[in-house]
Amino acid sequence: MAAHQQVNASWRALRRLVLGLILVVLLALFVLWRIDNPRVERLRMAIVDRFVPNMEWVLAPVTKFSRIISDYQSYTLIYERNQELRQELQRMKGWQEAALQLEQTNAQLRALNNVQLSPGLRFVTGEVITDSGSPFSQSGLLNVGRLDGILDGQATVDGLGLVGRISGVAEQTSRIVFLTDVSSQVPVIIRPIGSRAIVHGDNSIAPRLQFVESIEDVLPGMRVVTSGDGGVFPADILIGQVVFGSDGKLRIALAADFETLEFVRILRNSPLDRIDGVGGLVGVEPREAGPESPVE
Repeated sequence: MAAHQQVNASWRALRRLVLGLILVVLLALFVLWRIDNPRVERLRMAIVDRFVPNMEWVLAPVTKFSRIISDYQSYTLIYERNQELRQELQRMKGWQEAALQLEQTNAQLRALNNVQLSPGLRFVTGEVITDSGSPFSQSGLLNVGRLDGILDGQATVDGLGLVGRISGVAEQTSRIVFLTDVSSQVPVIIRPIGSRAIVHGDNSIAPRLQFVESIEDVLPGMRVVTSGDGGVFPADILIGQVVFGSDGKLRIALAADFETLEFVRILRNSPLDRIDGVGGLVGVEPREAGPESPVE
């Protein structure tokens, strides 16, 4: 028992001695690193060269841990920046949608101002407003009516192609029946082959092409324009291009943009001046016939 106590006492004394020596060495190193002297600086460098290379195994975990912390901070910064970019992208998408809508409206208005039609055609520009319901499944209301000179049966275009016809007129509003309506039937000519046909709406975005002359000559991509037969629509108004539908039948890819339809032209066909003879082409008033000169 006494021997065991003596060993414990010796061990405690040894620990005190080792701790004291460590404290003295650390204090000496602290003082040594604080002294500003060339000789001391050379001594410090000699100590670093002697001991630091041999302690790489001690510094490696510290270096690795420092790199992990640095990588985590970089990852956090990248994540925050990514969130900011996502929010910025959402805002940009909103601005992009607004810009596209303005661009479409601007393009439609420019097209309405630049369409060159027959000189016998006059037009009124109207805005498509909400539909209040009618016997037609494909129709819309316009904010122009009888006071603006609108009559039943007049053709409407959107600056790109034929949209439909007027069917129902009030004092300040009118109804337009679209080409896609099942009641719509328009006589047309297929360019450049000159074949006549009928564009018949079936409540789809691509009306059918029926009763085609020389159907074997019709190819996809050919232009389809109004023929003017029947006197309902003026001639040579673009309707669209020939395509093959999923059902294998001939259909029309309409030139008018029905998805963003906002403004239309209502065409008012006025008669052209008559030219009865060659003299009428010059526009000179005919002189009254006078007495004939005597023949010498």
